[in-house]
Amino acid sequence: MLDSLKDIIRKSSIHACLVSTGGCNGCDIEVVALLSPRYDLEQYGIYFHNNPREADVILIAGAVTEQWREKLQRIYAKAPEPKVVVAIGNCPLSGDVFNQEGSSVYAPVSDFIPVDAEVSGCPPRPSEILAAILAVGPDAIAAKGRLAKGDQKAEASEEAEMNQKAEASQKEGEEKV
Repeated sequence: MLDSLKDIIRKSSIHACLVSTGGCNGCDIEVVALLSPRYDLEQYGIYFHNNPREADVILIAGAVTEQWREKLQRIYAKAPEPKVVVAIGNCPLSGDVFNQEGSSVYAPVSDFIPVDAEVSGCPPRPSEILAAILAVGPDAIAAKGRLAKGDQKAEASEEAEMNQKAEASQKEGEEKV
């Protein structure tokens, strides 16, 4: 029953995965700030995971270095369809200060994986990152065929189905006793 309840909640939530490909970690700190009570990311139904296989939205922060080119493509391949990518900060967009002549920084990240939203800044404000996630995240949920938060009929039918299963398993338990 607990798994069924978790599935209902997951269907109407946005799941994000942060991939830091190098840089000063300024953008990472701003993403972590989204988890603080001031921004309270979870009130929007957005949850962070370390596993790209559970992600609707992949957040890319940092300059893409030689070591990350292939890894980034593998991570992108592991994410379920449809894949939504948000590039956070100037580093994944242009390489910023790390993109010097003779360096092993490759920019932009869109040369390696498709990017759906870009948030420029060094580092961008948490509110700008949140706005980008909210702009592209619901599209990923809709494209996966999951419930939108306002779809009460589908939620009610799933809830009724879950209650019926719980009652049936409870009756089975009573019959065995």
